[in-house]
Amino acid sequence: MTKNPDNALARIRFVLVEPSLSGNIGAVARAMKTMGLSRLELVAPKQPIDAEALARACGADDLLQRAGVHADLPKAIADCRLVIGTSARRRTLDWETLEPPETARKLLAETAEGEVALLLGRESSGLTNAELARCQFLVHIPTNPDFSSLNLAAAAQVFAYEIRRSWREDLPESTGIPSSTASGETPRDLATAEELEGLHGHLADTLREIGFGDPDNSKKLLLRLRRLFNRARPDRVEINILRGILSAAQGRKSATRPTPPTD
Repeated sequence: MTKNPDNALARIRFVLVEPSLSGNIGAVARAMKTMGLSRLELVAPKQPIDAEALARACGADDLLQRAGVHADLPKAIADCRLVIGTSARRRTLDWETLEPPETARKLLAETAEGEVALLLGRESSGLTNAELARCQFLVHIPTNPDFSSLNLAAAAQVFAYEIRRSWREDLPESTGIPSSTASGETPRDLATAEELEGLHGHLADTLREIGFGDPDNSKKLLLRLRRLFNRARPDRVEINILRGILSAAQGRKSATRPTPPTD
């Protein structure tokens, strides 16, 4: 894969989940463009791109014109190898939580091999637990605990700035290529969000079929298993192996055996 520093920013998408106000969409586009980011994706926005959005974009109209609009979150992140969700509060399960600078470094490092996403939730309630369960990491902006509310566009600006700052610091003058992509390590072909969802669905079906509890009444069990795989970040070969095991457990003796790793 071409290790072009400009491609790094182009592979980072900001995903707004059910934004309520078109003006906030425009303001997020402006925040992104000032920092060199160009991929804006919208999940079920409550208002269309209108005059208010264009006015708040202040010249970032091109981002609004190119923005993808999706009916649901899985479609917006299907091809992403890393998904990080923003969270302003503690959750039932102890997800690994980052701060903005570390988030920026992780996103940039992963762009050497594929697409990545930062999820920003609803203005009033943020992301649901089910949406956060699709993320490998959560990120929290350490605001004043006595007044922690941040406007959607303000939060986006914090993340966009940290991404650009990290990107600029990681540009060696001798090569013009971010040093995080020049380590010489063999890249892992990580599973995409869509492939991980296939595994989670297969796992839930298998647990039900073999009588290991009732996943319909064991949401916490499935969330813990999601957390396990999000932490492990399996590659595509590992996903194939796991799904082969699940198929065997379901009694599909004729299931195609996954190709073993060559290394």
